[in-house]
Amino acid sequence: MHVLVTGATGYIGGRLVPRLLEAGHTVRVFVRTPRKLQDVPWHDDVEIVEGDLADARAVRSAVEGIEAVYYLAHAMGADGDFERAETQAAGTMAHEARVAGVRRFVYLGGLHPDGELSKHLRSRKEVGDVLLRSGVPTIAYQAGVVIGSGSTSFEMIRHVTDVLPWMPAPKWVRNHIQPIAIRDVLYYLVKALEIPADVNRTFDIGGPDVLRYGQMLNGYAVEAKLPQRAIASLPVLTPGLAAHWFNIVTPIPRKLARPIIESLQFECVQREHDIDEYVPHPSGGLTPYRRAVRLALTRMRTGEVETSWRNATLAATPADPLPSDPDWAGHTVYVDDRERHTDASAADVWRVVESIGGENGWYSFPLAWVARGWMDKIAGGVGLSRGRRDPQRLEQGDALDWWRVERLDRGRYLRLRAEFKSPGRAWLEMTVTPSPSGGSDYRQRAIYFPQGLSGRLYWYSILPFHGVIFPGMVERITAAAERESHNTDSTSRNRTHQNGSADTSHEEAA
Repeated sequence: MHVLVTGATGYIGGRLVPRLLEAGHTVRVFVRTPRKLQDVPWHDDVEIVEGDLADARAVRSAVEGIEAVYYLAHAMGADGDFERAETQAAGTMAHEARVAGVRRFVYLGGLHPDGELSKHLRSRKEVGDVLLRSGVPTIAYQAGVVIGSGSTSFEMIRHVTDVLPWMPAPKWVRNHIQPIAIRDVLYYLVKALEIPADVNRTFDIGGPDVLRYGQMLNGYAVEAKLPQRAIASLPVLTPGLAAHWFNIVTPIPRKLARPIIESLQFECVQREHDIDEYVPHPSGGLTPYRRAVRLALTRMRTGEVETSWRNATLAATPADPLPSDPDWAGHTVYVDDRERHTDASAADVWRVVESIGGENGWYSFPLAWVARGWMDKIAGGVGLSRGRRDPQRLEQGDALDWWRVERLDRGRYLRLRAEFKSPGRAWLEMTVTPSPSGGSDYRQRAIYFPQGLSGRLYWYSILPFHGVIFPGMVERITAAAERESHNTDSTSRNRTHQNGSADTSHEEAA
C-alpha cells in the first residue's frame, strides 16, 4: 500500500518506517523538520513532505494519493491547552484524509480505565475518538508502557533502578500494568493494514505479563544483574513531585516523565483481547517483560539503538534555528568568539569535535558543567545526564546532553542549539578548516539572544564562568587533536619501520 506516516521523527514512527518498507509498502513521511531525517538509513527510500499538522493545505498535500495513514504524532511534554491543539490537528487530518479517499487510519494510544483521566491520557483518547468518527475506518490501538531500548518508560525504569538501592516511590507502584515490547507494538502496527477494511474500532494490546510497577523495577534489576531493590510506597508523592523526583535521579526531563507517571496512577491492563481474532501472535509468541528488558540491554551494549526518547523534541524548549549573521542587525546578541591554529589535521580536530559531550565530556572545567547541569535539572530541564546516542558519531537532530544538533556538515561544521532553561536562546558553533600553511584552524562561537532584562542579567552573571570554560575548551580540544595526530603519526612510522625491517630480512634471506 501507499502509506503516510506522521511522527516519523519520534520513537515509534522512526522504527515503524523501515519495517513498513521491509513489508513492501511505499512510504511517505510528513514532518515539520525534514533535516532531522537526513542521516537515517531509510532517508532515500521514502518520500518526505514538509509541513505542520495544523496547516490544512500541507495536510491536504501530504494525503494526496495515500491509501493508509499512520497517525503517531503527539505533543511530548506539552503545557497549556495542548489538548485542544491535538484535537484540532487530528480533526484537520481526519477531514483531509476523508476527502482524499484514504481507506485506513492506524493510531496508537494508551491503555486507560473508564472515568476521569489525566490530561495526557485524555488527550490521547480524544485524538483516537476523532479518527474513529472521521468516516475513514480506523484501527486505534491502546497499549501500555512500551519496553525497548531508548523508550522513555524503559529508561525511567533503568536509571532509577541503577541509581537507587532503596526506592521511595508513590503508592501507584502497587498498581497493575501490562507492558508491551517495542517489537510487538511494531508488529501490530504493520499488521493493521491486513485487518479487514471495514473494521473501525479500538483494540487493547499488551504483552503476556501483568505486573506491579515495583515488580517491573526488580525484574529489570534481575536482568541487569543487580540486587533486588527495596521499595517503600509513600502516599505523599503527588504526580508533580514524583515527576520532579524522576527528573533529578534519571536523565528523563520532568515534562516527559509526568505524562507517564500520571498514566501509572491507573490500572493499565487489557480489558479485551479481540485483536487476537484479526492478528495472530508473532512467531514465537508475544515477548515477556524480562525478555524485552534483556533485548533492550543487549541493544544498548551493542550500540544498536534505532530511536530514543533523547531525540524527542520537547514542547516549550527552544526550537527556532539560529538566524544568519546579517539577521542579527538591530537585535541584542552576545557572542563569545575564539579561534586557534593547531598543527593537527582538520580530520583529527573534527574527530574530537564530533565525539564531544556525554561520557567524553566538554574539555573544560567539569565542575562548572556539572553544577549548571544540576541547576537545569532542579528547574525541570534536561540537565547533562541525557548524554548522547553514539559515543563517536553525531547525526542531525541528535540530543547531546542539554544541546540539540541543529546543523551538521560532517568534517567541517557543528552547530548545537541549547535546550537548557534560561531567559533567552543559546547556540554553540564549532568550525574546523584546513590551514593553507599546514595543520588546521579551529573556531568556536557561543551565541546568546537574551530575552528581556533577565536574559541580559543571566549573560553577565555567567561571564566569569565563560572566561574559564570557553578558552579551556578551545585549548583542550586542539590539544586532544594534536595528541591524536601524534599517535597516528607514531603508529604509521612504526608500521613503516616494521615493513622496512621485514623487507630487509627478506632480502638477506634471498
